[in-house]
Amino acid sequence: MSGCALLAAAPMAAAQSQPTPEPARPAAKKPQAKPADAPTSEVVVTASRLNLLGAATTASQGSVTKEEVDLRPIFRIGQLYETVPGLVVTIHSGEGKANQYLLRGFNLDHGTDFASFVDAMPVNRATNTHGQGYSDQNFLMSQVVTGLDYTKGPYYANIGDFGAVGSTHVRLVNDLPTQVSASAGTLGDQDIFAGGTYHFDSDDRVWAAADLGHVDGPWTPTEDFKKIDLTARFSHGTDANGYSLTAMYYKSGGRLTTDQSVYAVQDGLIGRYGTLDPTDRSRSERLSLSGHYGATLGDWRFTADAYVIHSSMTLWNDFTHYLFDPVNGDQEQQNETRTVGGLNLAATLNTKILGFDTQTIIGVQERYDTLYIDRRHTIQRQPLDYCELANADGTSATPYAAIGGACSADRVQLNDLGLYVQNITHWLPWLRTELGLREEYYAATDHSLTTGFSGSGSQTLLQPKGSLILGPFYQTELYLSAGKGFHSDDVRGVFGTLPLEGVPAIAGKTPFLSPTTGEEVGLRTNIIPKVQMQVAVFQEDFNSELAYDPDQGEDTASAPSRRRGIELSGQYHPFRWLEFNSDLAWSQARYRASPAELAAFNLNSVYIANAPSFIGGFGVLIDNLGPWFGGLQWRDLGPYPVSDGNKDPQDKGYSEVNLDAGYKVSPHLKLQASVYNLFNARANASAYYYTSRLVPTGPEVTGLQVHPLEPISGRFTATYVF
Repeated sequence: MSGCALLAAAPMAAAQSQPTPEPARPAAKKPQAKPADAPTSEVVVTASRLNLLGAATTASQGSVTKEEVDLRPIFRIGQLYETVPGLVVTIHSGEGKANQYLLRGFNLDHGTDFASFVDAMPVNRATNTHGQGYSDQNFLMSQVVTGLDYTKGPYYANIGDFGAVGSTHVRLVNDLPTQVSASAGTLGDQDIFAGGTYHFDSDDRVWAAADLGHVDGPWTPTEDFKKIDLTARFSHGTDANGYSLTAMYYKSGGRLTTDQSVYAVQDGLIGRYGTLDPTDRSRSERLSLSGHYGATLGDWRFTADAYVIHSSMTLWNDFTHYLFDPVNGDQEQQNETRTVGGLNLAATLNTKILGFDTQTIIGVQERYDTLYIDRRHTIQRQPLDYCELANADGTSATPYAAIGGACSADRVQLNDLGLYVQNITHWLPWLRTELGLREEYYAATDHSLTTGFSGSGSQTLLQPKGSLILGPFYQTELYLSAGKGFHSDDVRGVFGTLPLEGVPAIAGKTPFLSPTTGEEVGLRTNIIPKVQMQVAVFQEDFNSELAYDPDQGEDTASAPSRRRGIELSGQYHPFRWLEFNSDLAWSQARYRASPAELAAFNLNSVYIANAPSFIGGFGVLIDNLGPWFGGLQWRDLGPYPVSDGNKDPQDKGYSEVNLDAGYKVSPHLKLQASVYNLFNARANASAYYYTSRLVPTGPEVTGLQVHPLEPISGRFTATYVF
């Protein structure tokens, strides 16, 4: 593991795709080729996050180092994002689907209101066949990640769609040590990784990496999930003065084990890790090409990012089994093919105005999606010639003929144009302001191939944002922030081409952009020796909550909502080789609608399903303790309601401990053992409450539908660095 990267830190990515200007820190040494017999015993301060004192906009943003990426024990790549304080990443189905994200009292489903970017490319998919903002991270390899930057709240002018609650920007390495690694685990998981860098000269280099993975899991039958990841990157110079070109490819497929009724387990129909429909499955493919250019000319800095992404996915899910179709079951096939093109431009000027140091960033972000999405009624993944339209009672359906084999099929174009300006002014050594203004222009067209409907429309949204920062004084800063953000809605609901995606008439027409407002007071301090602490108190209001509909396996627009909470984070470095870190977050989630609006959304009360009241974490990182390294991570997800609009019933959440222990046998070879769910917690990774019919002639059953947490498992990894 590279030690010099810690305090030097990898440079921030382009200004338009990062939360703050690059903070001041010790200059990095120019990368040099390392002799094959070079020692690896250099001792550095183990640190999970960069010190952003004097550079941050709020107390709740941060920058995760490569050290934490390498040392943190993770079972699946999506858990890399749990480096964000207060964020839980879990699943309710199989490895081939996007993860579930929970943050600040929000159930962010597969990515709604949690914007993620990799190499400045957006991961979220608007108007997705399975869920608004769908974010599948499986195309990413942890070995090529050099860190990530995160934000929370709508306070950043350069963050647009889906970023109102949180965002992450994953940075990729510019220099990958030549290596090969192999791992095998007790849950039928195997992985082989190989990669390395070729240097043409001191400025030009190219690296490539490949990863082959397989996971069975504890499921019956096994998931047999297989994936391949390929990435290659050419870069010249640095991010600030240079350019890079990155190509990525990903393909996967495997069985899905969705949430199952607890009654199916209690009645002996399936085991704890079983499924009532073993034919559920996923397949995905993604290909992207992205480029970055940066130039610094005196007081000016220019950055440009461009990307093209092509992806396809098919999901077969059966959530309610024989509820709507007691003959052939309720399995549905969801298809999507999408091409995305985008361009981000930003110009940054550092100068003095009336004697005050100022930085002004002007940016343009353009994203254009063209996609085809459909839904089909299937049995054992074979399409049927009819569909089921759910009736108002929610437990029966009316059959109708499929058109061209599809229950619904749409061709959609989306155009998201964001213009923003941000100014940072240092009025006094201990006082600065960060003011931003973002204007969003969102346009879409939708052509339904099953109804013949064609519609088009657009919306604009002005989003002011601002922070007042007092400090640093006594190594402490105080932040006062407020701002407006948004998430986009599924345009099929906006146009009414898919009624389930819309909202009741009493709530008005579904908008393209659903605004949110947030306020936050925060504190960041390093006043205690060897300790970094962050505290944030926040409130955020949404005009329309995006709620997960387990009957349909999609998101639907719901009533207005509010979150309030407090977050505490800290990192303690008692020794140069050791760090303790802890993150604690409490939140309250409530609908803030009138009784009539609640009734229109079929809500009995103000409680929001799957909104956890507490998320906690504790970690230990050890590096270069002689030949030893490793990490321990405890994550606790507190209790939450599972029936939308009701306080009860609740799921108790889960507490999980993961452990890594590694030994550097030589400068080239390191061995690593990992244990996941160390104390074999018997809990649910996710839980919902809805009605299903377990067998064709059986009764309707309403109750908990759960996806269990994987039992204790182990994994052994060997890595050889050339």
